[in-house]
Amino acid sequence: MKENLRVLVLCHPDGVPPATMEGLSPKEIDFYKTEYDVITTLCELGHEVRVLGVQYDLKPIRDTIEDWKPDVVFNLLIEFHGEAVYGQNIASFLELMRVPYTGCNPRGQVLAQGKDLSKKLLKYHRIATPAFAVFNPGRVVRRPGRLRFPLIVKSTIEDASMGISQASVVESDEKLAERVKFVHELCGTPAIAEQYIDGREIYVGVFGNERLKALPVWELQFEKLTPGTLPIATERVKRNIRHQERIGLAQGPALDLSNGQGNRIREAAKRICRVLDLDGYCRIDFRLGRDGVPYFIEANPNPEIARSEEFAQSAAHDGVQYPELISRILALAISRTGAEVE
Repeated sequence: MKENLRVLVLCHPDGVPPATMEGLSPKEIDFYKTEYDVITTLCELGHEVRVLGVQYDLKPIRDTIEDWKPDVVFNLLIEFHGEAVYGQNIASFLELMRVPYTGCNPRGQVLAQGKDLSKKLLKYHRIATPAFAVFNPGRVVRRPGRLRFPLIVKSTIEDASMGISQASVVESDEKLAERVKFVHELCGTPAIAEQYIDGREIYVGVFGNERLKALPVWELQFEKLTPGTLPIATERVKRNIRHQERIGLAQGPALDLSNGQGNRIREAAKRICRVLDLDGYCRIDFRLGRDGVPYFIEANPNPEIARSEEFAQSAAHDGVQYPELISRILALAISRTGAEVE
């Protein structure tokens, strides 16, 4: 791969960052952080960078590719037309345009998008998953007898913990029906209710195409939870900076794991990637139960890769500093197509 590439960065129009973060509020800095970190790092690495904000029209992407002829597209679009389910279509379009792009292929995105489909596939491959049931809009909510309380209810396809709060964990059929209705109305998607795993929130970042590298097991910790509050990654935990401070949110290497247990979790993450056809870079979310079993919760193709987020932090802990991480992601994009950029 040549040192100086033409890199087209795709992102949401609202996510196109300013030239500097100076003078911005903490909330604004948090909003722009991924796009800003990626773009500034690409420039620091000596690449020629063009940023394109798109959301409702594919024509600007096609025109820019045909006119500017980028060597690679750094794809930060996780939705289109405001719909998460259309994210994989951007990767499909880039494949049709025959241009290398970063992140996961569209097949992997489709398999990972549905929390129910991914769990069905992994259960077939004997990977531990919580018991679950799916409730479609307009249907009476009847809990299968095999599904025991407590349950956590969420959208089958939305990410970033959309619609998840402390009230998502239910312990009665009445509360289950209420929460399922809430998800239907808020997200407009089916709802999935799965066994709540009492345990630790852990993540494993993975990157690679044919050969996969699993990063150190990372843990989301809640150091100041009030009594009765469950340690789950709610929407407020993901998005509200002040709330993060109040609950003492911290992330770092998962401690108190034996070498054998940590290695088994990382191997499980790579196995999940192979089953779901995930490549590029992704994050696998687990709940580590009190029984020591890592239960698969969901796969996140193209997760947040800001310097401060779990993926980049775990990579740095493993000796892969941020500029090298961005360079590796570019190299994976180019090598997947078999292209030779000279």
